[in-house]
Amino acid sequence: MIETHATVPGERDLYALVEEFFRSTFATDNAVITEAVRRMLAAGGKRLRPRLTLLAAEANGADPSKHLPLAAYMELIHVGTLIHDDVVDRADTRRGVNATAVDYGNRVSVLAGDYLFAWIFKNVTAHYPAPVPHILSSALADITDGEVLQLRALGNLDLPLADYIEIVVKKTATLFAASAECGAIMAGAPPLRVKALRDFGLYYGIAFQMLDDLLDMTASAAELGKPVGNDLTERKMTIPVILALESRDVDLRAGLARYYGDRPEGDDDGRIALVAAIARTGGLIKTREAIESYVERAKMSLAPLGNHAARAELNALADALGRDSNARTR
Repeated sequence: MIETHATVPGERDLYALVEEFFRSTFATDNAVITEAVRRMLAAGGKRLRPRLTLLAAEANGADPSKHLPLAAYMELIHVGTLIHDDVVDRADTRRGVNATAVDYGNRVSVLAGDYLFAWIFKNVTAHYPAPVPHILSSALADITDGEVLQLRALGNLDLPLADYIEIVVKKTATLFAASAECGAIMAGAPPLRVKALRDFGLYYGIAFQMLDDLLDMTASAAELGKPVGNDLTERKMTIPVILALESRDVDLRAGLARYYGDRPEGDDDGRIALVAAIARTGGLIKTREAIESYVERAKMSLAPLGNHAARAELNALADALGRDSNARTR
């Protein structure tokens, strides 16, 4: 996802609240790891996961500022996964700056991610009652499982859409769902509202990842902080590719098979041609429609919140995904 902070209607200062908390409070017992994590945090990010936690708490009558530590853990879990992802993907950049592995090396990066997860769960288990620790440990297990499933699906031109959704739910949506669910639980929400907010996070997370896939092909290299079409270079089966293949266009399938097979190193022309072919066969438009569908499901799930102001803010976050996908496919 393009990690620049964009204001949505009614957002107020939750983003600033989270940022100030990180600046003034975050520190582990290991100076090197604290520095590496602070560097990643300073590189930017929308802080969407902690904002879901705070809005879910507020939607159930709580003061969001009282739940900042819990919200921060959601973002730090995300940061830990990014540190590991960059090692696995051999990435050079993240959010427009050097990936952690570039500056600290793979060994320190892997250990930093491991330490961060352990540090988070030491604090969560010490300060939060069941089922919060279980929800977060299950989410981390799902994230790892989803990454393995994605690796096994690389270059599989016959990957069913249902399998793609399973990967997205595990590696991306589950942490959004957990962020909202835990915020609701700690605010004392009744089960119906807890489920409503978890469902919102789940559907929002699916739409978020689909938009990330779309942006990989439609945003500029400067916006992405990496080359356009980088997912193609990594042989990932993203939703624009899967939906474009539904057209049964012979040339597209042959082009993907060649590119995912033995292509020349740095084949920029081949990648650009594939993005154009995916657009021509409807992959980008169909992706926008899928995003809009999940955005609507996310918003509908919030019905149990009634007319609470936090519901409007959550809806605005979801609508922002739909607007972005529409702007990228006009």
